[in-house]
Amino acid sequence: MIVAAIIIVAAILIIGRIALRIPIAAEAKKRSDAPGNAEAYRVENLEKHPDSILTGKSILFLGSSVTYGAAAEGQSFVELFAYLDGVNAIKEAKSGTTLADKPSVSARIAFGNGDSYIKRLKAIDPGSKIDCVVCQLSTNDATMKLPLGEIGPGRELDAFDVKTITGAMEYIIRYCQNVWNCPVVFYTGSWYESAEYQAMVERLHELRDKWGIGLIDLYSDEKWNAISRQAYDLYMFDAIHPTKAGYLHWWMPKMEKELAQILAD
Repeated sequence: MIVAAIIIVAAILIIGRIALRIPIAAEAKKRSDAPGNAEAYRVENLEKHPDSILTGKSILFLGSSVTYGAAAEGQSFVELFAYLDGVNAIKEAKSGTTLADKPSVSARIAFGNGDSYIKRLKAIDPGSKIDCVVCQLSTNDATMKLPLGEIGPGRELDAFDVKTITGAMEYIIRYCQNVWNCPVVFYTGSWYESAEYQAMVERLHELRDKWGIGLIDLYSDEKWNAISRQAYDLYMFDAIHPTKAGYLHWWMPKMEKELAQILAD
């Protein structure tokens, strides 16, 4: 019975992956052809930033599809920080995954890894040299309507309910402080209509007050979000995912400036 069950589960995973290949391939072609992913925006065609305060910093970028660059052929701001600013970038990003410590079956089938941010964070060698951790406020938690949870009463790892979004964020902050004793910075996506994500952003501001973390809040910056429709269509493939041009000309300048300020303090 056990062997039969294993065979059935394996068959489901195989069939699921095969069924997803065609739509995934078609979507990848659509993204590749987007104007914002033109050859001119490829990282190797850009000019490096001289005398960056970030040069030589070892930064862990933890996240999901936005950190990965899912709508930009895998080129996100992580590659820009590495190439333009000389950052030693560690990219731990898996599309479809969540902050809340919950496996994503769809991500497992489509991308081969559905582990939460926490599980993937804990798999990184604690002996790695890391000067800063930059963590994405994942839209997947909002889309899946996972529980927001409450701010924990204490500061130890066992004080947090990691099955909730808030508990997971607190766990990540405390874990990084314990293991690497380095600054932790959360960043949000640009504005899109989502009551769940807005609540997550508001909770993140509360966590900044509790923990003193860095926060790059793209979501709430009304002036920054007030770009023309033409620019938006070039910079964003959809409401959540930037193109190469979007990372380069819209997100990166703000993130680069704010991260440099945080690490300079």
